Amino acid sequence: MDQPPPPAAGQAFDIGGRIDSGPWTAWQKRVVLFVALAIILDGFDNQILGFVAPVLLKQWGITRDALAPVFAAGFFGMVVGAMAGGFLGDRLGRRPALIGSVVVFGVATGLTALADNLFTLGALRAVAGLGLGGAMPNAATLLAEFAPRRWRSLSVTLGIVCIPLGGVGGGFVAAALLPVWGWHSLFLVGGIAPIIVALLLWMALPESPRFLAQRPNRRPQLVAMLRRMGHDVDAATRLHEPAAVSAPPATLRSLFTGGLATDSSLLWTAFFACLLTTYVVFSWAPTLLADAGLGIALASVSVATFNIGGVAGAVASALLVPLAGSRMILLGTAFGGVVTAILLAFVGADIGTTGLLALLAIEGACINAVQTSLYGLASHIYPTHQRSTGIGAASGFGRTGAIASSFVGAAMLAGGWHSFFLMLAGGMAVTFAALALIRRHSQPELRETTAGLQLAAAEHARTD
Repeated sequence: MDQPPPPAAGQAFDIGGRIDSGPWTAWQKRVVLFVALAIILDGFDNQILGFVAPVLLKQWGITRDALAPVFAAGFFGMVVGAMAGGFLGDRLGRRPALIGSVVVFGVATGLTALADNLFTLGALRAVAGLGLGGAMPNAATLLAEFAPRRWRSLSVTLGIVCIPLGGVGGGFVAAALLPVWGWHSLFLVGGIAPIIVALLLWMALPESPRFLAQRPNRRPQLVAMLRRMGHDVDAATRLHEPAAVSAPPATLRSLFTGGLATDSSLLWTAFFACLLTTYVVFSWAPTLLADAGLGIALASVSVATFNIGGVAGAVASALLVPLAGSRMILLGTAFGGVVTAILLAFVGADIGTTGLLALLAIEGACINAVQTSLYGLASHIYPTHQRSTGIGAASGFGRTGAIASSFVGAAMLAGGWHSFFLMLAGGMAVTFAALALIRRHSQPELRETTAGLQLAAAEHARTD
C-alpha cells in the first residue's frame, strides 16, 4: 500500500497519525491472531461453569439458588479484574497485563477440577474471574492500537468475536467430554490450554506501539516495530506522539470529564444490560434446556448454536460498522435481539428442535453483534492514554450485569420459559435505549476503506 512521504529532516514523525493512515500489514494482522487465541480461551472459560451446572446440580444434590452465588463470585472477580487490568495495561503495558491475565484464569480454572464443595468452587471461580476480566480490556486495546483507523473497528470486533467462538468450542467439547469423562475433565482442558497460549504470547506478542511511544527508554524497540509495520524511520528519526505529550494519567474520574460524562454513563449502561443478557444465557440456558427435556448433550449443543450465531453476527457487524457507522448497526442488532427474544418466549417451546435452534442462533447473532461491537465503540470513544482504563471500566461495570445474571437467571428459571426469554428481551431493550443516546458513535468510513483497498490493489499490480 502507498505510504505517506517520510518526514523531512528535523520534522517529527507523528506515531499515532502514521499508524492511523498507514497500511495494515501482515505482521500487524498476526498480532490480531495472537490476541484472538487469548480471547477464544477467555470465551471458553467464561462459559465453562454454565456447561457443567446441570451435572453439578445432580451429582452434588444442590439447588439452583445454591449455585447462583458461585456464578456471582466468578463475575465479581471479572468486575475487579476488568478495572484492575485496564489500569495496569495503561501503566505497565498491554502485553504483560494480557499475558498475566491468561495465566491467572488458566491456573485457577485447572485447579477447579479438584474442587469438592461449593465454597472451593466459588473461590476458584472468583480468582479465574480476575484473569478473565483483566484480559479483555488489554486485548481490545492491542487490537485497536495495532490497526489503522479505517480498520480499527473491524480489528477489534474480529478479535472480540472470539468470545462466542470460544463458547462454540466449549459447547462441543462439553457435549463430548461430560457424558464420558465427567465435569472435572472440562476444567482440566480449560486450565491447560491457557497456559500453553500464555507461553506462545510471551514469545511472540509485541507491546503496543502507542504505549511504547510514552516510554522514551524503549525507543529502540519502538523504532524496530514501526519499521516492521512498513514505516520509514531510523534511529535518528524524531518520534512524536501528540496524545502522550500533555495527557494526564488516566483515572476513573477522567472518564467523566472533558465532555465524556454522558457517553461514559450510557456506554456503561449498555455494557451492563448487554452482559446481563449474555450471561443469563451462558449461565442458565443449559439448565433451562435440559429441564425442558433436551438432555445434557443437546442442551450444550444448543448453547453452542447460540454462539455460532454470535460468531456470524459479530463478523457481520465488524464488516458493516466501518461502512454504515456504529449507530445504525448496533441499534439494528439490539432491536433484533428484542424481537427474537419475544419470539422465543412465545413460540420457541412449540416449534421443535430445529426451529428452536434457529431462533437461538438468530438471538445469539443479535446479542453478540452488540456485545462485541461495544468494545470497538469504547475504543473509539476514549483516546490512547485512556483507552485501556476506559474499556476496562466499561467492561468492569458491565460485569456487574453478569453478577446480577447469576440471581436473575435463577429467578427467571423459577418463573418458567416465558419469563426467561422475556427477561432477555428487556435487557436488549435497555441496551437499545442507551446506544441510541450515545453521541460519539463511529462514523461511516466507506470512502476511506474503499480508498485503502484501491491503494492495496494498485500496489499489488505494480509488484506483479
